[in-house]
Amino acid sequence: MNTRQRKIFTVQLIVTFIAASMVVAQPATQFSWPNGKQIAISLTFDDGRASQVEGGTALLDEYDIKATFYVVPAAVERKVEAWKKAVANGHEIGNHSLKHPCTGNFQWSRKNALEDYTLQEMQDELMEANKQIQNLLGVQCKAFAYPCGQTFVGRGKETKSYIPVIAEIFSTGRGWLDESPNDPTFCDFAQLTGIESDGKDFDQILPLIEAAKKNNQWLVLAGHEMNESGAQTTRLAMLRKLLEYAKDPSNGIWIAPVGTVAKYVEERRKF
Repeated sequence: MNTRQRKIFTVQLIVTFIAASMVVAQPATQFSWPNGKQIAISLTFDDGRASQVEGGTALLDEYDIKATFYVVPAAVERKVEAWKKAVANGHEIGNHSLKHPCTGNFQWSRKNALEDYTLQEMQDELMEANKQIQNLLGVQCKAFAYPCGQTFVGRGKETKSYIPVIAEIFSTGRGWLDESPNDPTFCDFAQLTGIESDGKDFDQILPLIEAAKKNNQWLVLAGHEMNESGAQTTRLAMLRKLLEYAKDPSNGIWIAPVGTVAKYVEERRKF
């Protein structure tokens, strides 16, 4: 073996050793959910849309399963009595801002563009939304969902993350269109991942559940309308199958609102 061959062989050994070390250093998550469950699931819905309390909560209540609803105060006002009933039945109410600001690249958000916000303006808006939700429903919001899943204000060199603002005001902040469940031993409560449930059949949701179950993870599903069909809709037929699956003890699922699961995870982390 000449000098060049020895060098190549040495490099290959080093690469192999590093790869093996990485595999050993990244074991599957070990976390104990209540009563021996293998996974936690939280069902979440955004905007405070009418369909959520016109049919969605009734289906959830039928199975005695509670969800987290991130609302905009103006939407709640249009169905306030129905939302009060949802609160009385144990559903969690979260803050989804006052004006639903997203990037101005969405034409409908141009007047409320995140690029034009400051951190102080965002904080003021969230506090005002909390105040209005409290007045409407008697609820002090501890949960937040980022409109459009976007977490910045400003533009260019002046761009800033408003995640620290969320961490200061709320116990949890949920994203949107994310690609992975939450690892309860590691996840940042101010940046919980949210995986879309809109437009999916149960056979598209089930693989997400099974994959998360293998690592004892926390799957947060995120949707909008709760109806039989339509754009941005978590279909009731899919949801019924999911609820039936979750209620079967043999499937090892704990299904609860975001705040309930977050509190449990936080307490377990102390040990």
